[in-house]
Amino acid sequence: MKFIRRTLIAAASMALLSASFSALAQDIKPRLIRFGYGLNEQSNQGRAAKVFAEAVEKASGGKMKVRAIGAAALGPDTQMQQALIGGAQEMMVGSTATLVGITKEMALWDTPFLISNTKEADIMLDGPIGDKIRAKLQDKGLVGLVYWENGFRNLTNSKRAITKMEDMDGIKLRVMQNNVFLNSFQTLGANAIPMAFSELFSALETKTVDGQENPFNTILSSKFYEVQKYMTVTNHVYSPWIVLVSKKWWDQLSKDEQKVLADAAKASRDFERKDTRDEASKAMADLKAKGMQINELSPAESARMRDKLTKVYALIGTDVGMDLWNEAQKELGRIRASK
Repeated sequence: MKFIRRTLIAAASMALLSASFSALAQDIKPRLIRFGYGLNEQSNQGRAAKVFAEAVEKASGGKMKVRAIGAAALGPDTQMQQALIGGAQEMMVGSTATLVGITKEMALWDTPFLISNTKEADIMLDGPIGDKIRAKLQDKGLVGLVYWENGFRNLTNSKRAITKMEDMDGIKLRVMQNNVFLNSFQTLGANAIPMAFSELFSALETKTVDGQENPFNTILSSKFYEVQKYMTVTNHVYSPWIVLVSKKWWDQLSKDEQKVLADAAKASRDFERKDTRDEASKAMADLKAKGMQINELSPAESARMRDKLTKVYALIGTDVGMDLWNEAQKELGRIRASK
């Protein structure tokens, strides 16, 4: 009887010890973060995602690990956004334009010819206006950490060189799933077709659409030169990306863990903007070498387009709120006056 009792006590002790080791193992298991993005690993998005992942792992002492998943493997931006809102995915980076259906104020960044250069972009995005728009996401289940740079968008197509507004007539142009882009290009005469980026190359290849608009870097990294002959440098929209976190997941983190992510996001932003700008400065030459015929839209034609878009500007002001619209115009005036 004593032997049986000693055996039971020993078994109970082993069970407790085993449970303790299991709890310890769980404590030291790294927190895995899935970070989705749309472009391929060799793109500016992919390089910056790697910088972010390394910064998180280093700052957390290995307690947090980012798994960067590119090439839209987790779905297009809109699908990832919903996964974040539902708590099924932790993080992503994507276009602000695809967030307009969730947070209407994001449409400010889609305004054609709003931002003229990178200095204006940095001040607007990182200042009070950018912060105010990011803050709107929290009520929708998302946390916006920082803005990355996609860049100034330019037109490509397989039909003809676009040297004036009338050349856009009838061209089937893929645009982001966003009413500002739809309204803008329809107003300018194109047959604007909303489509997820992940479907774009195939659509260009099969002539489902004739053209698209994106920054130099994306045109190059996505190999659109293989299916597009003409490019027009329009710089019609400065396009940001935004690093997003699921609010459901964010609220489960400690303050220290949140700080690790916020600091790493800022480090990745600084790297990504420099990397994107360095690459953009040589991407046009690379695209020319790949066989694209490139022309630059004249200032006079840009002015004609701006005049044509007056009604679109009024709609954007109404959608984002006239207070925000006027505040943005005032801030841009201040930036330009300080040159």
